[in-house]
Amino acid sequence: MKKRYFAAACAAISLAAISFAAFKADDRNFKVSKNLDIFLSVFKELDLNYVEAPDPDRIVPEAINSMLSELDPYTVYIPEKDKEAYKFQVDGEYGGVGAIIALSNDTNLINIKEIYRNTPSDKAGLRAGDRFLEINGESMRGKRVDEVSSKLRGKAGDEIKIKIERPGQPKPLDFKFKREVIKLDAMEYYGMLDSQTGYISLRGFESGCAEAIKKAFLDLRDNKGAKSLILDLRGNAGGLLDESLQIVNFFVPKGVTTLETKGRRKFMDRVYSSFREPLDTLMPMAVMIDRGSASASEIVAGSLQDLDRAVIVGQRSFGKGLVQATREVAYDGLLKLTTAKYYTPSGRCIQAIDYSTRDENGAVDYVPDSLISEFHTRHGRKVFDGGGISPDVMLDRKEYKPVCISVVMGDYPFRFALSFLAQNKPLPIDADGHISDKTYADFIAFMKAQPKFSYKTATQIAFDRLVAAAKAENLYDGQKAAIDALAAPLAPNIDRDMADAKAQVVPLIEDEMVRIKGYKTAAFAHAIQYDEHLKTAIEILNDQKRYYGLLDGSVPSHAGDKRAALSKKKSK
Repeated sequence: MKKRYFAAACAAISLAAISFAAFKADDRNFKVSKNLDIFLSVFKELDLNYVEAPDPDRIVPEAINSMLSELDPYTVYIPEKDKEAYKFQVDGEYGGVGAIIALSNDTNLINIKEIYRNTPSDKAGLRAGDRFLEINGESMRGKRVDEVSSKLRGKAGDEIKIKIERPGQPKPLDFKFKREVIKLDAMEYYGMLDSQTGYISLRGFESGCAEAIKKAFLDLRDNKGAKSLILDLRGNAGGLLDESLQIVNFFVPKGVTTLETKGRRKFMDRVYSSFREPLDTLMPMAVMIDRGSASASEIVAGSLQDLDRAVIVGQRSFGKGLVQATREVAYDGLLKLTTAKYYTPSGRCIQAIDYSTRDENGAVDYVPDSLISEFHTRHGRKVFDGGGISPDVMLDRKEYKPVCISVVMGDYPFRFALSFLAQNKPLPIDADGHISDKTYADFIAFMKAQPKFSYKTATQIAFDRLVAAAKAENLYDGQKAAIDALAAPLAPNIDRDMADAKAQVVPLIEDEMVRIKGYKTAAFAHAIQYDEHLKTAIEILNDQKRYYGLLDGSVPSHAGDKRAALSKKKSK
């Protein structure tokens, strides 16, 4: 009932701006006028007669949010107080100190997880592992991550005072410095993977990222000898449309249609074409995507796939084919709303979820299989709509062992690295960022000493189901001795299971140690060597027959397998 009330009440967002006299007498406008009038009268009665005076600053925004939740998750109301956070999402820019923070698992304090290079935190001497005791004289004990983050952020140029607890130091340390504008790099890393393969990783499509990609590409091609390129968009949830189109423009001829948008109103329809001379239309390219690649990432991958300009490698993308725009609303707020759907050059819309249709419980579902259509790339290859971008070369998602997942969830590699700093010992990594077998043995001993560390192996999970089934069928009591005898060897064994998961856990330990010692870019460069999917992309680029065969259709592409297009629900 509360949901229905708020869904009706939400029309208040535009009440002040609407003149009822302006409505025409058609059915739709009558419904709009009627429901606005209902909301106004309901709210008036609440305000005058409810047993306790309702807070309009709470219930009206909640009503607005309830209304928008009936549309799609991308249409949202942004009040004035949240505009700075939204600006950070769009521009990757905020006033702050330049540190990633997280809850310390063994204290009630928030600690620094990572320091950005050349930021106020870095220049002041803060480092990973430092725990916040006070910010501007206010205790941070027991605070949540978002509470500490809000204290660290503020107007650039304002002074901030921080008291921290540092592992290995007997007394707290005090720091005083000024906040600065923090601009996070959308381009996480670029460099050469081998003598001829250039690599660029992009984490988001923020303002200026296309120019950064341009500079990186020219450096790789003209100065570092790149003969092929991998553009990594895995985990990239998207961002600005214009930035994505500029990046496509770098690699396709001038005057080629790269995207089309279609909205409810005619002025929202638009055809986008490459309008500048490209940087390179011949260099072999691979674009890497996964389930976390969405929106602008899918525009880049889908356009380059439809134009047969790049081979797409990885997993099926998320499937967000909706375009958002922001509109200013009363009292300095913003409304980010979906205004159109986008279509790649072949004519397909890759939107995977149909938000226009809901069941009796209000739930949405994927675009039905019967509505999935076939389209064709420039060279005539089959591609499909309705379910994200299907890669030309599908790679299995990496499966992590249960013990490895528990190690990550507990942030134990980071805590292990900090244990050396607490003892004023150097991090045990060599010049290439690798740990020794002895250090891994030390890590296993460290894990054994953690009182809260626990996990279940896949075999044990299956065994628990067997026991539950035996009890349900009244077989357990008669077979208890046999079942108990089987349970012991199947129980978790840290030595055995950590040895089995060594290939997965070692990179995690090395990543934290390299990150603490040499910033995020160093950790990213180090992690690349363990990336098997990246190695597959390199192999495709080095195999000219396979690469060009995928693009001209002579080598079968996963994107042309309709069964893959219909299996999106299973791969969710």
